[in-house]
Amino acid sequence: MQAIFRTGDAATDPASTGVDPEDAPLNRFHWRLTFYSGGGPFLDGYILSIIGVAMVQATPELGLSTSWQGLIGASALIGIFFGGCLGGWLTDKFGRQVLYTLDLILIIACSVAQFWAQTAFTLFILRLLIGVAVGADYPIATALLAEFVPRRYRGPLLGGLIAIWFAGAAVAYVVGELLLNFGPDGWRWMLASAALPATAFVIMRHGTPESPRWLSRQGRHAEATMVIRQIYGTNANSKPISSSSGHERLDGWALFRSGYGDRLFFVTAFWTCSIIPLFAVYAFGPTILASLGLDEAMANIGSAFITTLLLAGCLVAMAIVNRLGRRKLMLHSFLWSGIALLLLSTSTGSAPIIALSCFSAYALFIGGAQVLTWVYPNELFPTEIRGTAIGLASSLSRIGAAAGTYLAPISLDTLGIGATMSIAAFITFVGFVVSWRWAPETANFGLDQSASL
Repeated sequence: MQAIFRTGDAATDPASTGVDPEDAPLNRFHWRLTFYSGGGPFLDGYILSIIGVAMVQATPELGLSTSWQGLIGASALIGIFFGGCLGGWLTDKFGRQVLYTLDLILIIACSVAQFWAQTAFTLFILRLLIGVAVGADYPIATALLAEFVPRRYRGPLLGGLIAIWFAGAAVAYVVGELLLNFGPDGWRWMLASAALPATAFVIMRHGTPESPRWLSRQGRHAEATMVIRQIYGTNANSKPISSSSGHERLDGWALFRSGYGDRLFFVTAFWTCSIIPLFAVYAFGPTILASLGLDEAMANIGSAFITTLLLAGCLVAMAIVNRLGRRKLMLHSFLWSGIALLLLSTSTGSAPIIALSCFSAYALFIGGAQVLTWVYPNELFPTEIRGTAIGLASSLSRIGAAAGTYLAPISLDTLGIGATMSIAAFITFVGFVVSWRWAPETANFGLDQSASL
């Protein structure tokens, strides 16, 4: 535990007086854990974004057909589907700590191997495996962070991981543009470059302690108490976490009984509705803006501007997720972003500034739903099945994301920009209806309380 526990973490923390960890103030351990847990989202954004730049050179060199371009572009998303399911189950069964670094080691190995890929099939398999590792990290890292962070800060810090995703995407575009001028093998260096941040996060994550909540559910109360006291001081109160282990022991099948099936449906449905339009907009932003009347240069600049607004919307949502509450934030996010898309669908032929304004409004308002894709799944399920639930929901949502990304250019070509944006608006409004029916309010509740609402 030496890497993440450092002298002074507990000594400067008022929690050393015996306060419940759920009500403790943040200390340096929590900030470092949040940053280290952001490794998965950062690499997700980096890996999914840099392939678009790399394909410029990889397509002619490998002789990629249109089908192979689509498969390689979607390969990481396909891998995330399998990785989320597998990683969630493994982290509930074997704990968060070991898997917290093993998944990144797989990313390093496959990223480096991409440098020597000579065929489309090889590149597809390697990126599929990278996607598996990225998908596994979602339930592992977010469950670990959720189980350490006090209730008051859980929403903002979990939601902050989506901001790290956009940071990874932004860095990928910068690195990609720099390496495009690196010669004909620039695309190989681009794809291999993911190994560098992955290695850095492996080193930083070394020594991360096991979740005391998971330890308690396994009957390892002494180890759980030791971890809590290392974080908050020798007088920290470990009773709330230890006593909750007396609840009925659950397994993955509990997702489909005792109300957890409804919660899994809710999380999967709203997550899917929030990312289908987002992934399509993010992947084909320049094409969509060009269809709305912007020239090529302005379309590229507009896409960069909208990406900045997506990040800004997430930062605003992080700031108000406790004050406004989870449920209200979700409803407002879906409602106003859906209206923005609907207006966008009717702006064909209007001045480009109108289309760009509607696009910008969507980017700002959808930030609330994006933040809550990291918060709600961690708060609605008990410790024994938290990883499994997060992994399954993230995997199922990626089916929609992959389908939306694949169908977006087809819809633009066959139906046109107006109809395509109308479909995106409809999906967003479905997210609003689902949230209106099922979204609970979990702000200010402890993890055990929110899981039993």
